[in-house]
Amino acid sequence: MAKNYEMAVLIDFYGEMLTAKQRDFLEYYYNDDLSLSEIAENEGITRQGVRDAIKRAETQLQEMETRLGMAKRYEEIRAGLNDIIEISNQIAEYNLRHSLSKEINDFSVRIKTAAMTMLES
Repeated sequence: MAKNYEMAVLIDFYGEMLTAKQRDFLEYYYNDDLSLSEIAENEGITRQGVRDAIKRAETQLQEMETRLGMAKRYEEIRAGLNDIIEISNQIAEYNLRHSLSKEINDFSVRIKTAAMTMLES
């Protein structure tokens, strides 16, 4: 499953840099969950031809990620935003338990909202 997720992310980041056929084959295989045989039948080529095209496209995507690192950076940012959300929740809970400050509560809500907005975009 991890490889499928990784490929789906790489397709999202770099798919436009592939040929239309390569992109279509990867989308059929990873996003639509079609088998090599199903893709071959739909496209009128051999199963081996589909497999070779997918392997070449996967290699190209992985090389682009190695050079550019955009997907890795995106995952790091996403993890950081999730940490910010969790920490702001902890601050709000602590503040609530100790009845410290309305301002701290308001700031923690604003921080959490900003981080969630960034995650959604």
